[in-house]
Amino acid sequence: MDYIKAYESWLKDEYIDDETKEELIKIKDNDNEIKERFMKELEFGTGGLRGVVGAGTNRINVYTVRKATQGLANFLLKQDFGLENAKDKGVTLAYDSRKMSVEFAKEAALVLNANGIKTYLFESLRPTPVLSFAVRYLKCAGGIVITASHNPPEYNGYKVYGDDGGQIPYPKDNEVIKEVNAIKSFSDVKSIQEEEAKESGLFNIIGEEVDSAYIKTLKKQIINPEIIEAYGDKLNIIYTPLHGTGNLPVTRILSEAGFKNIYTVKEQAEPDGNFTTVGYPNPEDPKVFKLAIALSDKMNGDIIIATDPDADRAGIVCKKNNGEYMFLTGNMIGNLLTDYIISQMNEKGILPENSAVISTIVSSRLTKAIADFYGVHYFDVLTGFKYIGKKIREFEENNSYHYLFGFEESYGYLKGDYARDKDGVEAALIACEMAAFYKSKGMTLYDALENIYKKYGYYFDKVHSITLKGLEGLDNINKIMEVFRKDPPEEISEIKTISLKDYKLLKEYNLSNKAIEEIEPPASNVLYFTLEDGSWFCIRPSGTEPKIKLYIGVKSHTMEKSMEKSEKLFNSIMEKINKIIK
Repeated sequence: MDYIKAYESWLKDEYIDDETKEELIKIKDNDNEIKERFMKELEFGTGGLRGVVGAGTNRINVYTVRKATQGLANFLLKQDFGLENAKDKGVTLAYDSRKMSVEFAKEAALVLNANGIKTYLFESLRPTPVLSFAVRYLKCAGGIVITASHNPPEYNGYKVYGDDGGQIPYPKDNEVIKEVNAIKSFSDVKSIQEEEAKESGLFNIIGEEVDSAYIKTLKKQIINPEIIEAYGDKLNIIYTPLHGTGNLPVTRILSEAGFKNIYTVKEQAEPDGNFTTVGYPNPEDPKVFKLAIALSDKMNGDIIIATDPDADRAGIVCKKNNGEYMFLTGNMIGNLLTDYIISQMNEKGILPENSAVISTIVSSRLTKAIADFYGVHYFDVLTGFKYIGKKIREFEENNSYHYLFGFEESYGYLKGDYARDKDGVEAALIACEMAAFYKSKGMTLYDALENIYKKYGYYFDKVHSITLKGLEGLDNINKIMEVFRKDPPEEISEIKTISLKDYKLLKEYNLSNKAIEEIEPPASNVLYFTLEDGSWFCIRPSGTEPKIKLYIGVKSHTMEKSMEKSEKLFNSIMEKINKIIK
């Protein structure tokens, strides 16, 4: 069996250290564990690597990180950066609070150094958006951040960025993957000692200069500084970094912006790769707010904010008028921010011509309604902030549109083009400014959201994650996608299906007249169905977890009716899914 051969080759390979071999010897009698670790190479996808930390070809470890970095180095050395080359421009590296993050970052830096490429490694953990900013600020050829975002504690990851500070988009991403896959042996990976790399000027440590420039840039994103000045000491902010990288930058920017009452959840303030108080450190999960809500009760909080471990995502809890807490979905936050940013810029007369908002195909349709009302152009892209970043770059290069704001329903937001990835630190700042603005009007964020619904309609969007672990789970995920692709349902919950957009085959099928239209690349394994009443649902496998995701969007004249409609659609879709995987 191939996986047994791969397992044995690691045990015999002199390149593999003794500690790793000891870990592998402990599983010598566990065939299933050996299979899980060695059945394949950990796939380097369009964003990089992500997997369980441990020994094996299908795990993330110093060896898989080194191989990936050698492939990236080979890619960078072939790129044309004008007057400078990749060696001189260098690569910025950052890491979060996860297990082995420091070690992986340093190993990646040294492989790049061994290839003659300068590196700029942060002195301590930093948020992913700071890495994106730093690549642009330092004018580097690219960047690497070691993080698995909000995955469970056993995971870590390796994300690659281009010279614009965004994750490398199509078709360049395929070139990176090709170079990484070409590294077949550890002997192909170049190496250098840290002292030698430092002495030659290749290995460089960075920190405060970049941090200060980043904070200064964030302050420029504030729309209503006079509101913060007037209400900065009246807004009670509860914040939790969920044991990740957000604590220092979030509290710093809020304080320097003028907010006085910032209360951090002490139990979750320090970096902790085990994420002891939450386990699953995802601001999409209402359970992670338990301690923050308890602190809010004591301090009479107006807004509660949580950032994930690498602080690129932010979740928010607000209060209803009756004092009850309301967990805001990513779409709710995105639409609140969209409406606030556009309406306030419009009111101040600073809304640029040809302004544009970008969101994703699985995010709320309410965003387009808001943009249309103010005459702002709306664009949607595939899931993943890299596609928003790519669109920003297109606007810049073509001098076509002025980017205002972008978001994805999975709690990622970016106002301004100073970075090319979502920024939970900035989201916390603008959300607090927005909360202060509405407080000045005697309103809560809940009131503001209700006003948006009354104006545009009660849009309700929900994401359902169906976990299907292991090899059997992967097989079931593939079955679900295959059946819905080849045999699309004629109706869902007694509502006729009128079209299917298959982003893998790059085809849009009109299910009524059988007409077929082309969809522009890149391709992605996503199926998007539109129903006769304007409702929609989308199915796609998660790119980072053993899940299939189901997105549903509806609109009605009350929130209760919208939620009822959404639930019926979900039950009808799940009935079909359960028949497939029974």
